[in-house]
Amino acid sequence: MQAMAKTKAQQLSCWQQAVVAEPLSGGLTNTNFKVHHMGADYVVRIGADLPEHGVMRFNELNASMAAFAAGISPEIIHHETGALVMRFIEGRTLTAEDIRKTDVLERLLPLLKKCHYQVPKHLKAGVLSFWVFQVNRNYATTLKATASTHKSGLSRLMDINEQLEKTVGRVNLAFCHNDMVAANFIDTPEKLWLIDWDYAGFNSPLFDLSNLATNNDLSQVQEQWLLQSYFECDLSDELWRSYCAMKCASLLRESMWSMVSEQYSKLDFDYQAYTQENITHFDRAYQELVAILET
Repeated sequence: MQAMAKTKAQQLSCWQQAVVAEPLSGGLTNTNFKVHHMGADYVVRIGADLPEHGVMRFNELNASMAAFAAGISPEIIHHETGALVMRFIEGRTLTAEDIRKTDVLERLLPLLKKCHYQVPKHLKAGVLSFWVFQVNRNYATTLKATASTHKSGLSRLMDINEQLEKTVGRVNLAFCHNDMVAANFIDTPEKLWLIDWDYAGFNSPLFDLSNLATNNDLSQVQEQWLLQSYFECDLSDELWRSYCAMKCASLLRESMWSMVSEQYSKLDFDYQAYTQENITHFDRAYQELVAILET
């Protein structure tokens, strides 16, 4: 699979001379390469649509170009079916440990707001939504048509999903990244960059905030600071309940994403272990939410 992707990356029509595609680590929905061409470095992302995950490359392209126009993501210099070429950013990929540092969180906050409210000003017509509760329902439908060992538990998970959606309540829509893993942030002396727009779409800002927290093990103190700073207000009980419900939804989505990946992905990755890890985190967060709702 990687050999085919490498061949495709090296044969793109944008190259004016022969290139060598060097594999880059990371990426569970793409195969990524670094290419040096005529004095400059580029990243090539090779990947087809993934309907089982709602990943559509036209949407990724639209979001990537809008994010560049908003000044938070690298420039796209070429695209064709199954391939995206962007300028290589010379910087340091963040880790979860980095994101837990106060100074990094303080720098991330304005980047998230630019994503949410500046990127949509540059979007072209035709863009997806990412309403996590519907994403979870779609995953359940997909899993029912497979040989997944998780099918017996889907009814319970969907009941919880409905409860979480009601608890979150009404939201203000923003254009969200929806994949707040540390590896999607690149730090340079000038600024932080946000990359990989596979799952981008209109959603509640609470999703990106809670997804950032769950993917990077933020403490409750940090979560509360994040909410107060983002919304520029005191933290109300209502906002905290909505956030905690969205955090559960984020963990449920990650769990179900992995369940579906167990059935569909051809990448060499232990999805079964990843599913179990996320289900454990989800169950813990859900019990914490239940305790909050009962007080």
